[in-house]
Amino acid sequence: MKLFIREHALLLAVQLVQFGAMFSIYWFDGYRNLPTALYSVFIGFFFLSCYLIYQYISRRRYYLRLSRPLETLDESFQKIENSPASKALEQLLHTQYRHYQQQLTAVKLQQEQHLTFIDQWVHQMKTPLSVIELTVQNMDEPEFASIREELERMRSGLHTVLYMARLRAFEKDFHIKPVVLPKLVSEVVHDHKRLFIRNHIFPEVKAASPGITAQTDEKWLFFMLSQIMNNAIKYSAAKKTGDGQKITVSCYIRGVDAVIEVKDQGIGIQKSDLKRVFDPFFTGDNGRGLRESTGMGLYLTKESADRLGHRLELESAVGEGTVMRIILAANPLLTSV
Repeated sequence: MKLFIREHALLLAVQLVQFGAMFSIYWFDGYRNLPTALYSVFIGFFFLSCYLIYQYISRRRYYLRLSRPLETLDESFQKIENSPASKALEQLLHTQYRHYQQQLTAVKLQQEQHLTFIDQWVHQMKTPLSVIELTVQNMDEPEFASIREELERMRSGLHTVLYMARLRAFEKDFHIKPVVLPKLVSEVVHDHKRLFIRNHIFPEVKAASPGITAQTDEKWLFFMLSQIMNNAIKYSAAKKTGDGQKITVSCYIRGVDAVIEVKDQGIGIQKSDLKRVFDPFFTGDNGRGLRESTGMGLYLTKESADRLGHRLELESAVGEGTVMRIILAANPLLTSV
């Protein structure tokens, strides 16, 4: 109704001016029969009202359609009426819809090709990295130790790129099953043993029970925990206090949830950065000091946790360290026996 009034507001104004002008001409010409003049104005308004009422009733669906936003794109194909304006509008919507679909299809195809290329490229790069790693693993010279360190960084970066690509098609790449959490934690710690040794950091694994089990995707949880472990090692090493630093990985039951907790004694996180550490590409104050930070590790961890229905908890104090927890939602298979 409001749209109809706004559209015909100018017509009403013109009619008022027209009736006023006609009445003034007759009045100044000496015609003083006021009842007859008012009756003629009334007749004019009567026909104008009949026209507006007919227009509103006959085009009511049209105005309702324009006033209500589309909930789905398919609604743009609904017919309204057979008036020229509505037909022109429908034709415009159909043309716009077809252009949108064509562009969307092209973008999806381009994205799929890009993800396929990234996936294949990462797998191709893993082979030469493995060959180089096997070649230098038994070499004790200092220069080979540097090569091994750079290989670890490259391998970690490739894994991040691969999981970032997979995250976009997460629903096709996960499998929920019961996972023994202490066993997974031990595998992650073992996978990072070279980083621990190189940075002179001691890992400590605690488990309230060796049989703590929860429903999750083992591969994605391994990736999440690896990202958290990488950060813990990196920021522990950045706190140059010599040997003896420790990273504690605990697995326990809290209420009805399973918890994996990673606690380090590193440089900690600024309070102003705590709310943004899960944003993509955000490196914060620590990242500006460590140039190798990409700001994607915790973002991918948070996205993966959200997709799996898990939660993340973060506590940190500058100079004291950081505690990161993965809270696995309650489920009937969770046990502590």
